[in-house]
Amino acid sequence: MVVEKTPFCTNALEQFVLLAKSTKGAACTELIKQVLEAPGVYVFGELLHMQNVEELNATPQRNFYNTLNLFAYGTYKEYVANKNEFIELTPAQKKKLQHLTIVTLATKSKCISYNILLVELGIANVRDLEDLIIEAIYADIIHGKLDQKNSQLEIDYAIGRDIRPEDINVIVNCLQDWCSACEGVLACVETQIHRANSEKNRSMLRKAEVEQEISNIKKTLKTQLQERSDGTDEAMATDNREAAATSEKGKKSTKIKGLKLLR
Repeated sequence: MVVEKTPFCTNALEQFVLLAKSTKGAACTELIKQVLEAPGVYVFGELLHMQNVEELNATPQRNFYNTLNLFAYGTYKEYVANKNEFIELTPAQKKKLQHLTIVTLATKSKCISYNILLVELGIANVRDLEDLIIEAIYADIIHGKLDQKNSQLEIDYAIGRDIRPEDINVIVNCLQDWCSACEGVLACVETQIHRANSEKNRSMLRKAEVEQEISNIKKTLKTQLQERSDGTDEAMATDNREAAATSEKGKKSTKIKGLKLLR
Protein backbone atom coordinates (compact mmCIF):
# COMPACT_ATOMS: atom_id res chain seq x y z
CA MET A 1 0.00 0.00 0.00
CA VAL A 2 1.65 3.21 -1.18
CA VAL A 3 0.66 6.57 0.31
CA GLU A 4 1.47 9.93 -1.25
CA LYS A 5 2.68 12.81 0.91
CA THR A 6 2.34 16.58 1.21
CA PRO A 7 5.06 19.07 2.17
CA PHE A 8 5.19 20.91 5.51
CA CYS A 9 6.85 24.19 6.46
CA THR A 10 10.43 23.66 7.65
CA ASN A 11 10.59 27.13 9.23
CA ALA A 12 7.58 26.63 11.49
CA LEU A 13 9.74 26.78 14.65
CA GLU A 14 11.10 30.24 13.89
CA GLN A 15 8.09 32.16 15.21
CA PHE A 16 8.26 30.34 18.54
CA VAL A 17 11.98 31.04 18.87
CA LEU A 18 11.33 34.74 18.38
CA LEU A 19 8.55 34.73 20.98
CA ALA A 20 10.70 32.81 23.47
CA LYS A 21 13.27 35.60 23.57
CA SER A 22 10.85 37.81 25.51
CA THR A 23 8.94 35.26 27.61
CA LYS A 24 9.64 33.82 31.05
CA GLY A 25 7.90 31.74 33.67
CA ALA A 26 4.28 30.91 32.96
CA ALA A 27 4.41 32.60 29.56
CA CYS A 28 7.35 30.40 28.59
CA THR A 29 5.60 27.20 29.70
CA GLU A 30 2.54 28.18 27.67
CA LEU A 31 4.76 28.74 24.66
CA ILE A 32 6.21 25.25 25.09
CA LYS A 33 2.72 23.72 25.16
CA GLN A 34 1.90 25.54 21.93
CA VAL A 35 5.05 24.50 20.10
CA LEU A 36 4.58 20.84 21.11
CA GLU A 37 1.16 20.88 19.51
CA ALA A 38 1.88 23.13 16.51
CA PRO A 39 1.53 21.42 13.10
CA GLY A 40 4.72 21.18 11.08
CA VAL A 41 7.12 21.62 14.02
CA TYR A 42 9.26 18.50 14.49
CA VAL A 43 12.61 19.92 15.64
CA PHE A 44 13.02 21.70 18.96
CA GLY A 45 16.75 21.99 19.65
CA GLU A 46 17.01 25.70 18.92
CA LEU A 47 14.19 26.48 21.33
CA LEU A 48 15.40 23.98 23.93
CA HIS A 49 18.81 25.65 24.25
CA MET A 50 17.51 29.17 24.69
CA GLN A 51 18.37 30.67 28.07
CA ASN A 52 14.75 31.45 29.03
CA VAL A 53 13.79 27.83 28.40
CA GLU A 54 16.84 26.30 30.09
CA GLU A 55 16.05 28.30 33.23
CA LEU A 56 12.86 26.26 33.64
CA ASN A 57 15.01 23.22 34.48
CA ALA A 58 15.77 24.77 37.89
CA THR A 59 12.14 25.66 38.70
CA PRO A 60 8.97 23.76 39.70
CA GLN A 61 8.04 23.92 35.98
CA ARG A 62 10.94 21.68 35.04
CA ASN A 63 8.46 19.11 33.68
CA PHE A 64 7.85 21.50 30.77
CA TYR A 65 11.57 21.56 30.04
CA ASN A 66 11.71 17.76 30.35
CA THR A 67 8.81 17.40 27.92
CA LEU A 68 10.42 19.69 25.37
CA ASN A 69 13.64 17.69 25.76
CA LEU A 70 11.61 14.49 25.24
CA PHE A 71 10.13 15.79 21.98
CA ALA A 72 13.61 16.79 20.80
CA TYR A 73 15.37 13.50 21.52
CA GLY A 74 13.06 10.91 23.08
CA THR A 75 10.29 8.49 22.18
CA TYR A 76 6.73 7.74 23.21
CA LYS A 77 7.84 4.67 25.14
CA GLU A 78 10.04 6.86 27.35
CA TYR A 79 7.06 9.10 28.02
CA VAL A 80 4.90 6.16 29.11
CA ALA A 81 7.66 4.83 31.37
CA ASN A 82 8.22 8.18 33.16
CA LYS A 83 4.96 10.12 32.95
CA ASN A 84 5.54 11.83 36.29
CA GLU A 85 8.52 13.69 34.81
CA PHE A 86 6.53 15.22 31.96
CA ILE A 87 3.39 17.25 31.44
CA GLU A 88 0.14 15.54 30.52
CA LEU A 89 0.06 15.35 26.71
CA THR A 90 -2.94 16.41 24.67
CA PRO A 91 -4.11 14.05 21.88
CA ALA A 92 -2.32 16.20 19.28
CA GLN A 93 0.90 16.24 21.31
CA LYS A 94 0.70 12.50 21.88
CA LYS A 95 0.29 11.86 18.15
CA LYS A 96 3.25 14.09 17.31
CA LEU A 97 5.45 12.23 19.78
CA GLN A 98 4.35 8.94 18.22
CA HIS A 99 5.26 10.29 14.77
CA LEU A 100 8.68 11.32 16.06
CA THR A 101 9.10 7.84 17.53
CA ILE A 102 8.53 6.35 14.06
CA VAL A 103 11.27 8.66 12.74
CA THR A 104 13.67 7.40 15.42
CA LEU A 105 12.86 3.78 14.57
CA ALA A 106 13.39 4.56 10.87
CA THR A 107 16.99 5.60 11.58
CA LYS A 108 17.68 2.11 12.90
CA SER A 109 15.89 0.01 10.30
CA LYS A 110 14.33 0.55 6.88
CA CYS A 111 11.77 -2.19 7.53
CA ILE A 112 9.92 -1.91 10.83
CA SER A 113 7.58 -4.71 11.83
CA TYR A 114 4.07 -3.93 13.04
CA ASN A 115 4.81 -5.75 16.29
CA ILE A 116 7.65 -3.37 17.15
CA LEU A 117 5.58 -0.35 16.19
CA LEU A 118 2.63 -1.48 18.31
CA VAL A 119 4.86 -1.79 21.37
CA GLU A 120 6.89 1.39 20.82
CA LEU A 121 3.82 3.52 20.06
CA GLY A 122 1.54 2.03 22.69
CA ILE A 123 -1.17 1.15 20.15
CA ALA A 124 -3.54 -1.77 20.66
CA ASN A 125 -4.52 -2.72 17.09
CA VAL A 126 -3.15 -2.69 13.56
CA ARG A 127 -5.93 -0.51 12.12
CA ASP A 128 -5.06 2.40 14.44
CA LEU A 129 -1.37 1.83 13.74
CA GLU A 130 -1.82 2.05 9.96
CA ASP A 131 -3.95 5.20 10.35
CA LEU A 132 -1.16 6.80 12.39
CA ILE A 133 1.48 5.84 9.81
CA ILE A 134 -0.63 7.21 6.96
CA GLU A 135 -0.98 10.51 8.83
CA ALA A 136 2.82 10.63 9.25
CA ILE A 137 3.30 10.09 5.52
CA TYR A 138 0.77 12.78 4.62
CA ALA A 139 2.55 15.14 7.01
CA ASP A 140 5.78 14.44 5.05
CA ILE A 141 7.53 13.18 8.17
CA ILE A 142 8.38 9.89 6.49
CA HIS A 143 8.19 8.47 2.97
CA GLY A 144 7.40 4.81 2.58
CA LYS A 145 4.71 2.19 2.16
CA LEU A 146 2.72 -0.23 4.23
CA ASP A 147 3.56 -3.85 3.50
CA GLN A 148 0.33 -5.35 4.82
CA LYS A 149 1.19 -8.83 3.54
CA ASN A 150 4.35 -9.00 5.67
CA SER A 151 3.00 -6.73 8.43
CA GLN A 152 5.75 -4.15 8.22
CA LEU A 153 6.45 -0.52 7.35
CA GLU A 154 9.04 0.02 4.61
CA ILE A 155 10.85 3.34 5.00
CA ASP A 156 12.29 5.26 2.02
CA TYR A 157 12.96 8.54 3.82
CA ALA A 158 12.51 10.14 7.26
CA ILE A 159 13.09 13.68 8.48
CA GLY A 160 16.04 14.40 10.74
CA ARG A 161 15.56 14.84 14.48
CA ASP A 162 17.54 16.98 16.88
CA ILE A 163 20.98 15.66 17.82
CA ARG A 164 22.24 15.38 21.38
CA PRO A 165 25.67 17.01 21.92
CA GLU A 166 27.12 13.65 23.02
CA ASP A 167 26.09 12.12 19.69
CA ILE A 168 28.14 14.55 17.63
CA ASN A 169 31.35 12.52 17.93
CA VAL A 170 29.54 9.42 16.69
CA ILE A 171 28.28 11.37 13.66
CA VAL A 172 31.75 12.79 13.02
CA ASN A 173 33.24 9.29 13.11
CA CYS A 174 30.57 8.02 10.72
CA LEU A 175 31.28 10.88 8.34
CA GLN A 176 35.02 10.23 8.54
CA ASP A 177 34.46 6.54 7.75
CA TRP A 178 32.25 7.58 4.85
CA CYS A 179 34.91 9.98 3.57
CA SER A 180 37.55 7.26 3.83
CA ALA A 181 35.33 4.88 1.90
CA CYS A 182 34.77 7.55 -0.76
CA GLU A 183 38.51 8.15 -1.05
CA GLY A 184 39.04 4.43 -1.52
CA VAL A 185 36.42 4.31 -4.25
CA LEU A 186 37.91 7.41 -5.89
CA ALA A 187 41.40 5.87 -5.86
CA CYS A 188 39.99 2.71 -7.45
CA VAL A 189 38.20 4.77 -10.11
CA GLU A 190 41.36 6.73 -10.87
CA THR A 191 43.29 3.46 -11.24
CA GLN A 192 40.70 2.15 -13.65
CA ILE A 193 40.79 5.42 -15.60
CA HIS A 194 44.59 5.23 -15.86
CA ARG A 195 44.36 1.61 -16.99
CA ALA A 196 41.67 2.47 -19.54
CA ASN A 197 43.73 5.38 -20.90
CA SER A 198 46.80 3.15 -21.21
CA GLU A 199 44.77 0.54 -23.04
CA LYS A 200 43.33 3.24 -25.27
CA ASN A 201 46.81 4.52 -26.14
CA ARG A 202 48.00 0.98 -26.92
CA SER A 203 44.97 0.42 -29.12
CA MET A 204 45.54 3.69 -30.98
CA LEU A 205 49.22 2.81 -31.49
CA ARG A 206 48.31 -0.64 -32.76
CA LYS A 207 45.69 0.87 -35.03
CA ALA A 208 48.28 3.25 -36.50
CA GLU A 209 50.68 0.35 -37.06
CA VAL A 210 48.00 -1.70 -38.80
CA GLU A 211 47.01 1.25 -40.97
CA GLN A 212 50.66 1.76 -41.91
CA GLU A 213 51.00 -1.94 -42.78
CA ILE A 214 47.87 -1.74 -44.92
CA SER A 215 49.26 1.35 -46.65
CA ASN A 216 52.58 -0.40 -47.34
CA ILE A 217 50.79 -3.47 -48.71
CA LYS A 218 48.69 -1.29 -50.99
CA LYS A 219 51.81 0.44 -52.28
CA THR A 220 53.52 -2.94 -52.89
CA LEU A 221 50.50 -4.30 -54.73
CA LYS A 222 50.23 -1.14 -56.81
CA THR A 223 53.92 -1.39 -57.76
CA GLN A 224 53.59 -5.06 -58.68
CA LEU A 225 50.52 -4.39 -60.80
CA GLN A 226 52.29 -1.53 -62.51
CA GLU A 227 55.33 -3.71 -63.27
CA ARG A 228 53.09 -6.47 -64.63
CA SER A 229 51.25 -3.94 -66.76
CA ASP A 230 54.52 -2.53 -68.12
CA GLY A 231 55.82 -6.07 -68.84
CA THR A 232 52.64 -7.01 -70.70
CA ASP A 233 52.80 -3.85 -72.78
CA GLU A 234 56.45 -4.50 -73.65
CA ALA A 235 55.69 -8.12 -74.63
CA MET A 236 52.79 -7.03 -76.79
CA ALA A 237 54.99 -4.44 -78.47
CA THR A 238 57.68 -7.09 -79.14
CA ASP A 239 55.09 -9.47 -80.53
CA ASN A 240 53.72 -6.74 -82.77
CA ARG A 241 57.19 -5.93 -84.05
CA GLU A 242 57.93 -9.56 -84.74
CA ALA A 243 54.62 -10.00 -86.50
CA ALA A 244 55.26 -6.93 -88.60
CA ALA A 245 58.74 -8.16 -89.48
CA THR A 246 57.36 -11.55 -90.47
CA SER A 247 54.72 -9.95 -92.58
CA GLU A 248 57.25 -7.71 -94.30
CA LYS A 249 59.49 -10.68 -94.97
CA GLY A 250 56.62 -12.57 -96.53
CA LYS A 251 55.81 -9.68 -98.82
CA LYS A 252 59.40 -9.43 -100.01
CA SER A 253 59.53 -13.18 -100.73
CA THR A 254 56.34 -12.95 -102.79
CA LYS A 255 57.72 -10.10 -104.83
CA ILE A 256 60.92 -12.04 -105.59
CA LYS A 257 58.95 -15.08 -106.70
CA GLY A 258 56.88 -12.91 -108.98
CA LEU A 259 59.88 -11.40 -110.63
CA LYS A 260 61.29 -14.86 -111.29
CA LEU A 261 58.12 -15.95 -113.01
CA LEU A 262 58.09 -12.90 -115.22
CA ARG A 263 61.53 -13.72 -116.49
